[in-house]
Amino acid sequence: MSTVSQRAALTPRHLTRTAERLSFIYLERCTIHRDANAITATDAEGTTHIPSATIGTLLLGPGTRITHQAMIVLGEIGAAVAWVGEHAVRYYASGRALTRSSALMEAQAHQWANPRARLAVARAMYRLRFPDEDPDGLTRRELLGREGKRVKDCYHAQAARTGIPWKGRRYTPGDHTSGDNVNQAITAAAQCMYGIAHAVVTSLGCSPALGFVHSGHELSFVLDIADLYKTDIGVPVAFDTAAHSDEDISSRTRRALRDRINETSLLNRCVDDIKRLLMPDTEQPAAATDDRDVVTFQSDGGDHLTSGINHDGPDHTHADGLW
Repeated sequence: MSTVSQRAALTPRHLTRTAERLSFIYLERCTIHRDANAITATDAEGTTHIPSATIGTLLLGPGTRITHQAMIVLGEIGAAVAWVGEHAVRYYASGRALTRSSALMEAQAHQWANPRARLAVARAMYRLRFPDEDPDGLTRRELLGREGKRVKDCYHAQAARTGIPWKGRRYTPGDHTSGDNVNQAITAAAQCMYGIAHAVVTSLGCSPALGFVHSGHELSFVLDIADLYKTDIGVPVAFDTAAHSDEDISSRTRRALRDRINETSLLNRCVDDIKRLLMPDTEQPAAATDDRDVVTFQSDGGDHLTSGINHDGPDHTHADGLW
C-alpha cells in the first residue's frame, strides 16, 4: 500500500483553478474519508464519491467526522474547510494556495502598507459594490457612512420586493435563533459567503488578515471580499428564502445561495475582482497564475536574481537545492 510520504506533491498543473470549482459542498451526519484523490461521504444510505479537485469550500455540518487522509487531500488541492454549527457557520481552517507565486500577496502587502494606496483600494471596493456612485474624494468615515446607508436601503428594497415585514438587522453572536426568519437567513448567507471568500483569498495566495476596509482581525480581507457581493447576491437570496417558507431557514438559504453562486459564476468574478483590486495596472497578472515553481533572490533596485546559484563572485555555481 502506498503511504502519504511516498505520494508526489501536487503541482498547480494538477489543480483545478479556483474559478472553475464548485462554490461549496455541505455535508452532515456522515463520515468523510478519502478514496485515491476523491472525497467520500458515508452515511446510512451508502457512500458518495466527490472529486476533491472540484471543491472550493467543504462545509462540515452537525454529525460529521473527517479522517486524517481526507484532510490531507483537501489541503493538497487547496480547498477550504469550515465546520458548520447547527444554526450558523464558523470558519476554522483552509488549505494551501493553488498558486506558487507570491505576486498577489506582495501586491496586497504593498497596497496595504501605503495609507494612500490602502484608501484607494477601499474606494475601488466601494465602486465595485455601487457602480452608480463615485467615491473619489471620500474619506474613510464618509465611505463607511455611505456604505451603511446603501445597505439599509438594500434591506428595505428587498423587504418591499418580497413583502416581508422588516424591523431592522438583528443578530446576537452565539444566539442564532434570537432573530426572526429573515435575519437568520441573512446570517446564514453571510457566513457562507465568508467561507467562500476565505477559500478564494487563500487559494490565490493572498493574506486573509490584510484588509482595506476591515481591520484588526485575522480575516479582515476575507470580510472585505465577502461584502463586495452582499447587496448583490447574499441579501436578495436571504429575503427570497425567507419569503418562501419559515421552515429549515438556514439549510434552505445555503442551498439557494449555492445555486445563485453557480448561476452567476461568482467564483470567477471574485478571482477577477481581487486581481484588479490588488494589481490595477496589470491587465492579466500572469505571475499570479503561473504554474511553475519560481524562487528568486531579492536584490538592490527591485532586481531579482536567480536562486539555486552561489552568488559569491563571478563564477556562480549551481546548488543542488535551497541549502
